[in-house]
Amino acid sequence: MGKEVAKLTLPGKEPIDLPVMKGTLGPDVIDIGALSKLDLFTYDPGFRSTASCESKITFIDGNKGLLLHRGYAIEQLAEQSDFLEVCYLLLFGELPTQSQKDKFVIKVKNHTMIHEQLIRFYSGFRRDAHPMAIMCGVVGALSAFYHDSLDIHNEEHREICAFRLIAKMPTLAAMCYKYSIGHPFVTPLNKMGYAENFLHMMFSVPSEELIPNPVLVRAMDRIFILHADHEQNASTSTVRLAGSSGANPFACIAAGIAALWGPAHGGANEAVLAMLQEIGNVANIPKYIAKAKDKDDNFRLMGFGHRVYKNFDPRATVMRKTCYEVLDELGVHDDPLFAIALKLEEIALKDPYFIEKKLYPNVDFYSGIILKAIGIPTNMFTVIFAIARTVGWIAHWNEMISSPDLSINRPRQLYTGPIIRDFVDVKKR
Repeated sequence: MGKEVAKLTLPGKEPIDLPVMKGTLGPDVIDIGALSKLDLFTYDPGFRSTASCESKITFIDGNKGLLLHRGYAIEQLAEQSDFLEVCYLLLFGELPTQSQKDKFVIKVKNHTMIHEQLIRFYSGFRRDAHPMAIMCGVVGALSAFYHDSLDIHNEEHREICAFRLIAKMPTLAAMCYKYSIGHPFVTPLNKMGYAENFLHMMFSVPSEELIPNPVLVRAMDRIFILHADHEQNASTSTVRLAGSSGANPFACIAAGIAALWGPAHGGANEAVLAMLQEIGNVANIPKYIAKAKDKDDNFRLMGFGHRVYKNFDPRATVMRKTCYEVLDELGVHDDPLFAIALKLEEIALKDPYFIEKKLYPNVDFYSGIILKAIGIPTNMFTVIFAIARTVGWIAHWNEMISSPDLSINRPRQLYTGPIIRDFVDVKKR
């Protein structure tokens, strides 16, 4: 039996056969590459119906609430694995043996420090600069300090770049926070685990070393796991687009950070906290629920529902459990902000309006509450997202660079501007 084809029929032209491609999971995909030879193109704003690449890394089924990394369900990874093991899986395609994991962890730890001269970059920023603005700058600047591994066609260079980025992101992020509050930078301690070391660098001071609470460490590790990759989203697509030109990986990741900074992408958990602060008191919740149900009101409940997941966000189940573990450990249930959040959650899970529209609390709702409880300021939320997503960006970048079909990405357009016209001298206009 031959390959399946879709026939495209246009007025006055012979039917065009377009191959139908089949993935291991998900819907069939029509290969429209042949259209360009006929001077025809498709129009798909936002790429909602376009597969921009072939990938083996992550699969999402939004209708079923399914998120798989290399075939493994996110719930199993978040409950049974740890972030660096998930990093190995995303980068290399399989879960590591104990020996492979040990070597991988040691390699990451060997790259946690940053070049001493890079530290001086921070003093060039205002103290009140947004941490994401600083991260865009310092991550892009890494290519000026580690130019010994920028041959993107060299597999060893690509691997050392991956280790450097995964290892240094928590260090750079914690430095953003310390710089904003006028505290000295805290050196990473390689005796600690990945999430533990990040919390240590965030909250220790030279006069008093902090040993992070294990419950908070596990919560932070789960946040990293649950945000590690999410298929071809805006920031991952940005990394791939930049990388297709042959740009070095540090520049590509900086581009991904810039895309993630957009409030429609990485700022959702920050928006959750802003919403809770706007509500202000549990007594005000009915008023805001009514506003959310009013289609003529601009108010929206942040952290409920998801563009991709039409049923439920599989990450939210794990994050909800983790949220309650953190609140129990810290004993902050009576805090007004957390009281509002928990009451909103209770209403959303019972109210027919929310159930009918499938507006369930998503991962951003719970992660925002957790980060707030840990003591991380709101403007650092998206930075933490960037730490986690770095491994996904690198995995996709490396997959693309390794592909024999690599070519620079060049989307087409539907032009609706003026037709050709003659230039008129300025004195005659």
